Amino acid sequence: MTQEEFNECMEKMKSGDKDGLRRIYEAYLSYIYTIVYGIVNNRENAEDLTSEFFIKLWDISDHYVAQQNGHKAYLATVARNLTLDFLRKNKREVLTEEIPETEDLHSSTEEEVISDMGLKEALASLKESERQVVSMKILSEMTFQEIADALQTPLGTVTWRYKNALEKLRRYGYE
Repeated sequence: MTQEEFNECMEKMKSGDKDGLRRIYEAYLSYIYTIVYGIVNNRENAEDLTSEFFIKLWDISDHYVAQQNGHKAYLATVARNLTLDFLRKNKREVLTEEIPETEDLHSSTEEEVISDMGLKEALASLKESERQVVSMKILSEMTFQEIADALQTPLGTVTWRYKNALEKLRRYGYE
């Protein structure tokens, strides 16, 4: 979705047209889920928060000011803030998924399960800030500048976290 299309959708939402929200939802569902999951590292909470994100986007659409570029950073910032608010409100450590569910074990081969557990272990070795940057860079395909803007973090810090995270993942055999 281009910046112009995004601005159009937000204008539609301001006037109460749900088609604008539907188009943003279809274009950015996985993008938002990836950002949220990178923070909470829990599937159920990530799914709930992703749903909440789109409700919130509808609610705040009246305050959106059309931009020339950077709508992905805007979406990432809203998702990040919503997720951090959730973590603050709960004031507890969110449990992470450590073992595949039983039904998943039956549908997967032993090698896939071991590989999946190895990846989860590798990701668990990262600091939350590193995991977040890796998720945004690789899964959401954001640029380092977009990540820096979304996280309100200096560009150098973002690239440093990414470099450190990749080094840790390489130790586990992931490229």
